[in-house]
Amino acid sequence: MSVIAAYYYNEGKRIREIAIDERVNLDKSRSGFCWIALREPTADELHALQATYHLHPLAIDNAIHPLCPPKLEVYNGELYIVAQTAELVGDRISYGKTAIFTGHNHLISVRHGNAGALGNLREQLEASPALFGQGVDYVLHAILHRLVDQYLPIFEMIEDDVLAMERRSLDDFLGRKEVARIFGLRSELTRFQRTLGAMAELVRKLVRGHFPCISAEVRPYFSDVADHIQRVQSMVDGLLQVLSTVFEASSLLEAQRTGVITRQLAAWAAILAVPTAIAGIYGMNFTNMPELNTTYGYFVVLGLIAVFCLLLFVRFKKAKWL
Repeated sequence: MSVIAAYYYNEGKRIREIAIDERVNLDKSRSGFCWIALREPTADELHALQATYHLHPLAIDNAIHPLCPPKLEVYNGELYIVAQTAELVGDRISYGKTAIFTGHNHLISVRHGNAGALGNLREQLEASPALFGQGVDYVLHAILHRLVDQYLPIFEMIEDDVLAMERRSLDDFLGRKEVARIFGLRSELTRFQRTLGAMAELVRKLVRGHFPCISAEVRPYFSDVADHIQRVQSMVDGLLQVLSTVFEASSLLEAQRTGVITRQLAAWAAILAVPTAIAGIYGMNFTNMPELNTTYGYFVVLGLIAVFCLLLFVRFKKAKWL
């Protein structure tokens, strides 16, 4: 059975457990409502909920799919929301989906994949009956707030890796694996950025719009969720810039080091060109060559080679080529 919890609440207090196909007699007040949470439900379970709470078929079909982008729809006076969850697994961000059906007196959450840290949310809300008793719209806000709060640890863990990589890039060459990791992280953050943008748009609609099941008293609470998303968005934007800077700085430093090595090789080649040229001339073995019969010619030539090489070495040393 995929039912995590299913309870009837009144005035912020848990009254009793209910079945997903049980018809609960609810009055028109907002204080009494049913909150049902499911994980990876079967089609039969969703269809049972559909029959009990008169959920729209399109929303049910969408909730069956394990992953889809964030969205907000209104079906027959009922609010249907898809929120995307995220969790860092290694260097990759694993995404999940939480579909939420919000009626006047019921809230049904359907989780697929990574569901975020919702495990103790129900207990925390039950500990504050005054807030919990405001109704299903407050519960909806609490779920979205908890899901959005899980975005920040993802950013912080990736940020630590990126900053460590930035420090290493200033001291040594980035290897092939590290360069591939930079591009992998940038790809993950770009996708994460798109998810944040879609979630931000969803929450902005809840803040600005007038939707069924969302009271004027609870609507300002969604502004806090929007602020959290905007904060993470700005951080991710900054981290993407840092990643680009790390790669560019590494490329510039590598080009600089390559230039230094090239200058050193050129300087040594110029120094070695002097003895090579002299030795090449006297290695042609013509009969009538000057200074062949000089007693100290060999030592004079060696001395000239040493002097020229020393002068070139000093010159290149001053020019910081060596």
